[in-house]
Amino acid sequence: QVQLVESGGGAVQDGGSLRLSCAASGSILSLNAMGWYRQAPGKQREFLAAIISGGTTNYADSVKGRFTISRDNAKNTVYLQMNSLKPEDTAVYYCAADNSIFKVLARAPNYWGQGTQVTVSS
Repeated sequence: QVQLVESGGGAVQDGGSLRLSCAASGSILSLNAMGWYRQAPGKQREFLAAIISGGTTNYADSVKGRFTISRDNAKNTVYLQMNSLKPEDTAVYYCAADNSIFKVLARAPNYWGQGTQVTVSS
């Protein structure tokens, strides 16, 4: 079993930055792919970014150029650096992990974190 714990959410003003972290524990050897999603009230969970253990990344067009995903394999942690935040980025942000990058990209990973709230005010 795998546990994912997110941290780093909070409240920032328009144009601000935050860095989210997701620490994995448990059977982590199966976690080739990790990623980030978000869900705003009344909306579907939205893919943001993913990274595989070799470092290849994938981004949604909505965040490309503003958000950066990275991972520290030694610490079993994935990060999401978010810059130039906008009020429409307000959502609960979720970490996702699976052995398969395709399942992470398809919103169907085996593991989800509990979520961390990000609020951007204008």
